[in-house]
Amino acid sequence: MATNNEIIIQVKNVTKAYGNKEAVKNASLVIKRGEFVTLLGPSGCGKTTTLRMIAGFEMPTSGRIIFNGEDITETPPHLRKVNTVFQKYALFPHLNVFNNVAFGLKLKVIPNGTKVNKKGETIELFRKYTKAEIKEKVNAALKMVDLEDYGHRNVSSLSGGQQQRVAIARALVNEPEVLLLDEPLGALDLKMRKDMQMELKEMHKTLGITFIYVTHDQEEALTMSDKIVIMRDGVIQQIASPEKIYDEPANAFVADFIGESTILSGTMIEDFKVEFCDTVFECVDKGFKRNEPIDVIIRPEDLKIKKPDDKKTILTAEVLSCVFKGDHYQVTVLAGGNEIIAHDTASYEVGETVGLYIKPFDLHIMRKARIINEIDTEMADEGLVYISGGQFECNSTLPAGTPVKVSVDFDDVEITDDEEDGVISATVVSSIYKGSYYQCIVRTDDHYDFFVDTDDDWLKGDRVGIKIAKDKIIVEEREAIDEEEVIEIPTVVVDEVDPELSEQLAEEIKTEVIEQAIEEDLAVVYCGEVIETEDLEELKEEEQE
Repeated sequence: MATNNEIIIQVKNVTKAYGNKEAVKNASLVIKRGEFVTLLGPSGCGKTTTLRMIAGFEMPTSGRIIFNGEDITETPPHLRKVNTVFQKYALFPHLNVFNNVAFGLKLKVIPNGTKVNKKGETIELFRKYTKAEIKEKVNAALKMVDLEDYGHRNVSSLSGGQQQRVAIARALVNEPEVLLLDEPLGALDLKMRKDMQMELKEMHKTLGITFIYVTHDQEEALTMSDKIVIMRDGVIQQIASPEKIYDEPANAFVADFIGESTILSGTMIEDFKVEFCDTVFECVDKGFKRNEPIDVIIRPEDLKIKKPDDKKTILTAEVLSCVFKGDHYQVTVLAGGNEIIAHDTASYEVGETVGLYIKPFDLHIMRKARIINEIDTEMADEGLVYISGGQFECNSTLPAGTPVKVSVDFDDVEITDDEEDGVISATVVSSIYKGSYYQCIVRTDDHYDFFVDTDDDWLKGDRVGIKIAKDKIIVEEREAIDEEEVIEIPTVVVDEVDPELSEQLAEEIKTEVIEQAIEEDLAVVYCGEVIETEDLEELKEEEQE
């Protein structure tokens, strides 16, 4: 656990771009001294790039990195008080364990007083470590990782777990204030990986230094971390404790990525009442608009299976499958046209009718990221509108060049196996099952994300074509926006346990910028979307809440 509330690292609105691709987008993060922080997400989400920027191996395209209150954005890696442990260990095969750990110390120079030269200038002196000092430090580091008797061994004779501990000892021997670990357990088998998880957690507790850990393994993150940072497509989705991440996911992606869950589309009828599966449930949520579309997240362990006539039964369902999982059965049921997963200690027959019950506080309600695809674009010609690099037929008679807003429902976007069959091409970046359909996000070649509701389960990375029927494209004329009169507000996710960052963002980013936009009648780009001046007051109120 973190030993105090002192901030050691701040990542401030950092973006890293490679050409036209942004690997990390406006990331802000506060790390406290002694914390075990895990950067978690699927491959390509930007977690390793973020770690490498903290280490100094990559320079941010924009934004700052602060270490102990000092800006180190442009400081070279060897001058930062951090050390990195890589997945492939990077051990020297021709050196034994002792010399692998000692390698960095033999090259390092340390302050050794000062002297005044003939010009009267004070010169700082440096020296190398003595053999005795190196021996003492190496033996201490090997003891930390329980390898004090292995100094003479050849690294090739060690197991994968032992080699990993050597790599950690080599990092620790330089006495870093922060230890960076880039998927260090990825090359180990399952049993060894679980053993090393416990060892790393105990090591962190003993050492008391800050750990920043990168992984795509959800269990690994939940097991070891004080705080988890979930990333997707270069954007931080949520920052919170493992418990909060699991129990209160910020959005459908987090819920789907962390643990098992059923994600269903529903409607917030009013405060404390939500409708899904054609049934109204009590919940503990409020502050939504009346009849607002929402997503409902249900963890399988929270859903209780009852007899159909039980007084607690809220919803009846048909058992579709029942699979033994060792300490429980995974039961998939069909209720109100939606598939829902439950865990139970009892077995059920396929086709059996059962009752379902869930406590109000176990229903996790969240706003949808988007309820319709909206694009600010212009007409290509009468009956033709530009959408993400392509010209789509529509029913509008507005002339070429007219600024317009295009709206398309999720289920009106058609994706095809053969990208040549579409008007434009795109790549599937995610697919989440929502009980009766899949909601996919497909990214066009010019980086617009379409939300698509479909019966088909598409794989991440699939290349597809996009078609939209002309009568499904709603075109509205809009006023042109002067690009010079647009303010960019960085996309940030703030955890309530970081009051320093919350205060900073509220004062420096959100409030001031929005106030300026209102005062000067400017448009705002917020989270990638243009917000008109008349809508800023509502945004301001939301951010203050």
